[in-house]
Amino acid sequence: MNAVLLWLVLALVLVAGVMVVVHLVRDETAGDPTFLALAAVEVVLLVQAVVGCVALAGTERDVAAATFLGYLLSLPLVLPLGAFWSLAERSRAGTAVLLVALLTVVALEVRVFSIWTAGA
Repeated sequence: MNAVLLWLVLALVLVAGVMVVVHLVRDETAGDPTFLALAAVEVVLLVQAVVGCVALAGTERDVAAATFLGYLLSLPLVLPLGAFWSLAERSRAGTAVLLVALLTVVALEVRVFSIWTAGA
């Protein structure tokens, strides 16, 4: 597993999270720049999924493969679901869903990395 991808995801989530919080404070719905930031996070999550699967296939480490893959492959699903919900509910609550989705990505990222490093 690549630690650089982990930190890149966390940095992009931080940027997107700040954008979402600004929208929540201003009582606005999320706009195109916010969804572009979410798309950037999504691209890195997809790259991470591929890199993680390749790393798992080529490792001799004792990694809980099913758990690792479950978390790793769930990560790219969270943001599109949150974005869809936010677009369907064009209110402050819909924007808050994006914040929950971003926090979920952070939790899953930390868990994926901890599963990977536990096998070291």
